[in-house]
Amino acid sequence: MPQVVFHKAGEVYGEEVADDTNLVVLAGIRRFPYPYLAYGCGMGKCGKCACRIITGAEHLPPPNWKETKRLGGAIDDGYRLVCQLWIKDDIELVQDRAIAPPAPTAAAKEA
Repeated sequence: MPQVVFHKAGEVYGEEVADDTNLVVLAGIRRFPYPYLAYGCGMGKCGKCACRIITGAEHLPPPNWKETKRLGGAIDDGYRLVCQLWIKDDIELVQDRAIAPPAPTAAAKEA
């Protein structure tokens, strides 16, 4: 079972989770990493669950289109949307800053 180490606000939390676990789903049902993980929609739109991967990134799939659209250049700094990740190996992550919402498109401004 994967070991998850989660850093937030200078505190460190850790726990084993079942293989193929999504941390936002767990937090949503009030299990680790609840209440520490900030999250919102769970669908890759809001970005509230963005975390910087400290170790274990090599075991994750490449960012999907939702992460690329929402995070942009923050991916290069090691950020991922936790709602889009299914944990299969040990991982250490930190939720240390909010990711700004995407800028509205021209079509959205005209609507």
